Amino acid sequence: MSRKNVSFGSLSPLVGFHLRRASGEFALDFRAAVEGTGMRQVLVGILAIVDANPGINQGAVGKILGIKRANMVSLINELVERAAIERTMTPSDRRSFSLALTASGKALLAECMTRIAEHERKLLAGLSDLERQLLLNLLSRIESAPAS
Repeated sequence: MSRKNVSFGSLSPLVGFHLRRASGEFALDFRAAVEGTGMRQVLVGILAIVDANPGINQGAVGKILGIKRANMVSLINELVERAAIERTMTPSDRRSFSLALTASGKALLAECMTRIAEHERKLLAGLSDLERQLLLNLLSRIESAPAS
């Protein structure tokens, strides 16, 4: 029996169920889209946040992306070893590091974003521009809703 012929029963009206399934489809295609770059979603996210906020500290990046502090160190180390990010001690707080993309980090991010744009275009081909914008707006509202 194909997945299209299966009834999801009481799961059918659950938004979280459908978000999880859609997220899984995006994750699978994302891996294929960035294949050969050595990048993962979390690393692209870090590069994008640092690019948009030069000098941001790694704690703030982790908080924005929901990455645990303990995991941020190894992720930043990975990007520093790849020469994609430059980490410098913050003069005002010697326990904190500010981050900036290197030239190769900017090129890597640009390549990944080009591939990701194509990946999203493919997966969202059935939606109009207006529907894509509506989807983004609705997802943003869910993301910013206070947790109970």
